[in-house]
Amino acid sequence: MDGMKDLPSGKRVFFVGIGGISMSGLARIALNYGLVVGGSDMHPSERTDELQTLGVTFFGSHSKENLISFAPDIVVHTAAILPGNPELAYAKENNITTMERSVFLGLITKNFQNVINISGTHGKTTTTSMVSLILLASGANPTVHLGAELDAFHGSVYLGSKDQLLVSEACEYHRSFLEFYSTIAAITNIDYDHVDCYSSIDEVNDVFAQFSEKISADGDLVIPAGDKNVWEAVKRMPKIREAQGFNMPHITTTGLEGEGVEFFGREPDFCAVNVQFTDGKAGFDVLYKGRPYTHIQLAIPGKHNVYNALTAIACASLAGGTKEAAAKALSDFTGAEGRFTIKGYFKGAKIVTDYAHHPSAARATLEAASNVPHNKTWVVFQPLTYSRTQVLFEDYVTSLLPCESVFFDEIFSDREINPGTISSKDIADEINRRGGHAEFFPSKDAIVERLSSCVNKDDMILILGPEDIRSLGDRLAKME
Repeated sequence: MDGMKDLPSGKRVFFVGIGGISMSGLARIALNYGLVVGGSDMHPSERTDELQTLGVTFFGSHSKENLISFAPDIVVHTAAILPGNPELAYAKENNITTMERSVFLGLITKNFQNVINISGTHGKTTTTSMVSLILLASGANPTVHLGAELDAFHGSVYLGSKDQLLVSEACEYHRSFLEFYSTIAAITNIDYDHVDCYSSIDEVNDVFAQFSEKISADGDLVIPAGDKNVWEAVKRMPKIREAQGFNMPHITTTGLEGEGVEFFGREPDFCAVNVQFTDGKAGFDVLYKGRPYTHIQLAIPGKHNVYNALTAIACASLAGGTKEAAAKALSDFTGAEGRFTIKGYFKGAKIVTDYAHHPSAARATLEAASNVPHNKTWVVFQPLTYSRTQVLFEDYVTSLLPCESVFFDEIFSDREINPGTISSKDIADEINRRGGHAEFFPSKDAIVERLSSCVNKDDMILILGPEDIRSLGDRLAKME
């Protein structure tokens, strides 16, 4: 298939795991193209309820009977699907076309004249949200696909033009983003992650270099000037592009003053200067190729969001976004769901949830939180996947060791079987062995009970990790 044009209106598409953020968004895009949509998920939710109101046929379990009933032409699944799924097995046994989520999203990207794909280990959702809002404020009408819900969209997608402009996240997990066509691509940063897919940071750098293969012949690449792993990936791109008969994409760099000079021999193209923080939120001037461009005042905390904002400004500018729209959109942007999201209060303490499950992301979020006025910080942390926790164990310990107090929930994984060789308790024990303050709890009820006994007014409860633990923020807020 070359694009959505090969899926005419009326074709029947079934999504295995339709309740997920990305899958539910793809289901809505499929509906917008006139496809008949069905799907299954073991965890009915507000998202699946909303899909049903839009006309999706929903099944609350995984069974071959669902496919027999729905009679799909195509079955879409995620790379994280567990072996032996009865729906996928039935589809293959009966020669029903199956495709991984990234392949389906890849078909969507090929339907658009202009595609902005935001890749990188950290910051994809925030940066994609920022790009989208700048373009909307500039008068564009993009279709947007996010990995989190955004209040402005009332969900994870914005249904704009069907063939003019798409803005989407591009994840490297299982090399998914190698399916995506881009006219403008960004790499926010490169870090060692998805250890179940990649054996080393060198392999991660290599796959990001391969990502450039799908950028159009005259396309653009936006990168952080000072990221050494990104630089390693960029050095490998010419050979990959030459194999296609393409020159290198036009490169636009972003960063703080002085960053990347050793790599590129110049200041970043979009450069932040005069950076000042108020209550943890950055205000800064942006220079474009040395000349004043605009002033930005962010409404979300953290130095990492200065970098996200610069990448977003660069991508939006290349797609016709204006500097006035950038200043306005970023001053109004309060974050996507699960990205330093204020959930409410518990015993007078502010509850903040963040997806920061990787040690590097945890460091950045903890730094951002430290600059927001409050008394004591109570961190609740849940690692994501057993393999990541095992391979990055030392990084987890060192990133969380400085915490005043950190409460661990057990490792969460919906795509791995528990090997029985690693636990969050191991991290807590090692932190305590090194003089830190960590506690492990066997249940979320136990965490709530412990917080009830220690939290005071004007403290901060910072809940870090996947949606499984972030849901505790809503629970605590309801108890206020």
